[in-house]
Amino acid sequence: MMKLFSALAVAGLMTTAMTATSQAQESKVFRRMTAGQPAPLHGSMTQAQARKSCQMDLSGSRESKSSLNIKMRQCMDKKMNGTM
Repeated sequence: MMKLFSALAVAGLMTTAMTATSQAQESKVFRRMTAGQPAPLHGSMTQAQARKSCQMDLSGSRESKSSLNIKMRQCMDKKMNGTM
């Protein structure tokens, strides 16, 4: 009876040791895949740069405030994505 329990305990410890090493290897691979600088979007801007540029583009237009806000949001989205 005692040998049975000790054999089960050893088997349990071996399986936990095996899963821990495989998880460590997976995390190393994931860290290696995600390491480094992200790929920059060609011609994209930061939020502050896009806001300043769009304000300059839309300055002097005679439209309602809500219309300007909509156009400002669309302009910022385009410039932050690099499509404009």
